[in-house]
Amino acid sequence: MSTALELWRFMRARRKFWLAPILLVLGLFGGLIILAQGSAVAPFLYPLF
Repeated sequence: MSTALELWRFMRARRKFWLAPILLVLGLFGGLIILAQGSAVAPFLYPLF
């Protein structure tokens, strides 16, 4: 969690708020990949791609 806090402090100090949507989308895709690996949710995720 300290990495996320450090990233937030960097974005706030350097006014790089445009990075937030990019990181959010990357996080969502990472979550989908984790869910798609052998879970019961996997068949519902395949139509998205």
